[in-house]
Amino acid sequence: MIGLPNHTSRALTRCAWAIVALALMHTLAACGPPAPEDPLSAACMSVGRELRLGFYAFFEPVSYSADPDPNAPGFQEHRGYEADLLTALETMDGAGLAFARHPIQPWDDIWLTPAGDDIDMVGGGITILDSRTRDATGAQIVRFTSGHITFRQSLLVRAGQADQFSGYDRLTSRHRIGALAGTTGEARLLELTGLVDSAGILAAETRVHTRSGTVIADGSAAYVITAASVSPGLEGRQRLEPPGPDMPQVVYLGEESGETELLQALRDGRIDALARGEIGNRDAVHASGDAFEIAALDTEVEYGGFALAADAEELAACIDAKVNWLTDNRRIDYAEWRDDPTVFLRRAETWRP
Repeated sequence: MIGLPNHTSRALTRCAWAIVALALMHTLAACGPPAPEDPLSAACMSVGRELRLGFYAFFEPVSYSADPDPNAPGFQEHRGYEADLLTALETMDGAGLAFARHPIQPWDDIWLTPAGDDIDMVGGGITILDSRTRDATGAQIVRFTSGHITFRQSLLVRAGQADQFSGYDRLTSRHRIGALAGTTGEARLLELTGLVDSAGILAAETRVHTRSGTVIADGSAAYVITAASVSPGLEGRQRLEPPGPDMPQVVYLGEESGETELLQALRDGRIDALARGEIGNRDAVHASGDAFEIAALDTEVEYGGFALAADAEELAACIDAKVNWLTDNRRIDYAEWRDDPTVFLRRAETWRP
C-alpha cells in the first residue's frame, strides 16, 4: 500500500466524516420529528392524579346533584347523563382519567371556572360557543371539547295549552315566559321573539327590572344580553317588559336553585311557559305525570361539551378523543342513554387501548 502524505490523509479523513454527516442529515430529514402520541390510545394523566371536575348541580337529567339541598350530603353526588359518561371514562383501562367531582350552584359564567385555580374541567350541559371561551377583554381563557350531546330549545307549558304556544311568533305581552339568566334558552327566546337582535342588543324601550331598579334600553350596544355575557346594568335581572304587544314578558327565576324553581312557577301558574332545552323539558313532562307538555320547538341545533383551561390543549384533545369513542362520534347520544343508562359503561368494557 502506498503511503500518503499526512496532510492528504487528514484531508481524506475530514472528507469521509463529511460524507457520513451528510448521509446522517439526509436520514434524519427523511424520518422527520417523532410522531406525537395518538390521543385516543394515550393515557390522559399520570397514575394517581385526579382532575378536579366542576358540574352544574341543577340540570336534570343531564347533570345534577342527587339532593338539591346544598347542605345535604347527596348534593356532592353527581347524577345524570354526563355523570354516567364520565364514570365510563374512568373505567376505560389505560385511559388515565379520574375525576374528583364538585357541584357548582350558580350558573353564571360556569364555563370560565377552569381558568381559575380550583377547577380543571367543568360540565353541566354547557352549549359550546366561542363567546363562552373568552373573558371580558376578549382573550381566550378556556377551550371546549367537541360536542358529546345535542340540544334544541323549546317551550314547556301546562298540559292542554300546547296549541296556544305552538310557535314563538304567537307569544304576546300577555304571556309570562320563564327563563334562567345566562342560558341559551334565554338567549334563543329573546332572539326568536325579537326582544334582542342577532348581536344580543335589546329592542329599544324594553324595560328591564333588576334587583337594583329599572332600566330602559335605548336600542344601543349599552344594553346587551347573550348566552355568554350581559351588560353591567342588566345583571340581576328579574323581569323584562317588552316594548310592544307582540313580544312576551320574560320572568327570571332559579338564580339559587336552578330550573327547579322555574318548574314550580309553571306548575302553580306564576309563569305561562318555560324556555329551555328540549331534553330537560321532555324529562319534566315524564316526571310530572303528563302535567306538562312541549309546545314550540326551535329548529337550531346546539352541542354541549366540557370546558378546560385554554392552555390544556393536549389534555382536552386526549379527553375529547375518548369521549368521541365512547359516544361513537355522537351516534350514542342522550336518547340511547335514556333507554339504557348503562350504555356507556358497557361500551367502556370493550375498550382496548
